[in-house]
Amino acid sequence: MTATPGEATGPTGSTGTKDTTNATDAVNATEITDERLRRWRLVLGGEEADGTGCVLAGQDAAMDGALTALYGKDGKGRSGRDRSAGLGASAPSVARWLGDIRTYFPSSVVQVMQRDAIDRLGLSTLLLEPEMLEAVEADVHLVGTLLSLNKVMPETTKETARAVVRKVVEDLEKRLASRTRATLTGALDRSTRVSRPRHQDIDWNRTIAANLKHYLPEYRTIVPERLIGYGRASQSVKKEVVLCVDQSGSMAASVVYASVFGAVLASMRSIATRLVVFDTAVVDLTDQLDDPVDVLFGTQLGGGTDINRALAYCQSQITRPADTVVVLISDLYEGGIRDEMLKRVAAMKASGVQFVTLLALSDEGAPAYDREHAAALAALDAPAFACTPDLFPEVMAAAIEKRPLPIPDAA
Repeated sequence: MTATPGEATGPTGSTGTKDTTNATDAVNATEITDERLRRWRLVLGGEEADGTGCVLAGQDAAMDGALTALYGKDGKGRSGRDRSAGLGASAPSVARWLGDIRTYFPSSVVQVMQRDAIDRLGLSTLLLEPEMLEAVEADVHLVGTLLSLNKVMPETTKETARAVVRKVVEDLEKRLASRTRATLTGALDRSTRVSRPRHQDIDWNRTIAANLKHYLPEYRTIVPERLIGYGRASQSVKKEVVLCVDQSGSMAASVVYASVFGAVLASMRSIATRLVVFDTAVVDLTDQLDDPVDVLFGTQLGGGTDINRALAYCQSQITRPADTVVVLISDLYEGGIRDEMLKRVAAMKASGVQFVTLLALSDEGAPAYDREHAAALAALDAPAFACTPDLFPEVMAAAIEKRPLPIPDAA
């Protein structure tokens, strides 16, 4: 039998294949459209004017309920319209909501939603209840909130709060400690030069530069009459590091990370580490660096800022300027004497101190900061920039070796 034009020729016929492909494409296009409408419906909140025409059911409806509870009538949703629910101030309903969002959303989204709940709905007071703390997803921002509530926290909650903070701190130490120690150990080794190094310790770049005058054209080589090598760090103290941390409320995440890094640096025998926190008063927490949780609960987030007073104290503790790195972590909103602050920075740099200014030590990037003070510090060759925790070891290594700091392009 001869097939007529336009008829299928069986399973392998070209017309049948095209029809199947077209049908599959149509199904895929419909699925993509439905998924987009579903997502927009979850974003917009289901008011009559959302325009999606999408009806949610099952788990999608439950997810929408969790979003509605947070971005509902107690505050404008992201679309700008009111939704029709809210968490209120009921601890049981909040506990159920915390369980729901952990069921429906990944950990990173849960942390954002928790943060929004605390900011938008005023749920900070509920964190004073042990049951609430056990239900939340712990992160750096939650630790900052707990520290701000430390002074009003009842004794029944403090033990749970310390457990939450300790979990976050231990996770951060696992993530950051090994790389920090390895990076800084290498920097300390390289910062000590020797003139009769072993072969594996030769610094070839510096050796070649020092022996260029001994170049032999006929052999196209350099005779290395003088070898320059890396020194090996001994158990004695090679460098001193002073972390001077602004504990105003906007610096909460920076305080957490600085405490963890302070503990890591303090564990290195070749670095003498001092941790100083300040608002309008100055507190030296160096003797607590063996436990960063104790350090964090020794801070008091909030209040004013007196950078000049803090730097005056740090300056008084410096005994070996040429071997000292001072790291000021602050948004630079100075409530003290501005000119005196700048004079202290200039005096420390003139004495040989490596001075580093970080606007933030966090994952969020540069916060709001005093641009006039930042420009003044830059004029003193102490540029101010935001630093992520992952970049911090490289910044410290550069300061220890007295080479240019790896300032992020975005700064």
